[in-house]
Amino acid sequence: MAQQVISANRLGDGLVVYLASDGSWSEWISRSEIAADEAAAEAPLARAKRDEADRKVIDPYLVEVAEVDGEVRPTKYREFIRATGPSIRPDLSKQNYDPASAV
Repeated sequence: MAQQVISANRLGDGLVVYLASDGSWSEWISRSEIAADEAAAEAPLARAKRDEADRKVIDPYLVEVAEVDGEVRPTKYREFIRATGPSIRPDLSKQNYDPASAV
């Protein structure tokens, strides 16, 4: 089985978010909690479903990821677009920019 993270949309603004290991939701896939396989993702997915019931996020689900050149990246193109932003307007996309890594 492949590594997985949990993605959802935040209800306050509709942005794509990822469940972090501290239980918070981050806009950055690089901060997501990585489960080694689907079995390891059961508890975090249950936590995400509770956040859905509390109306923090909508539709949490598992996303297959791989580490490429030291970065966490989705293996499916659809999820890559969700993680990085629009493919036709690079000026509006994240392009893997994580403000926490800025100097």
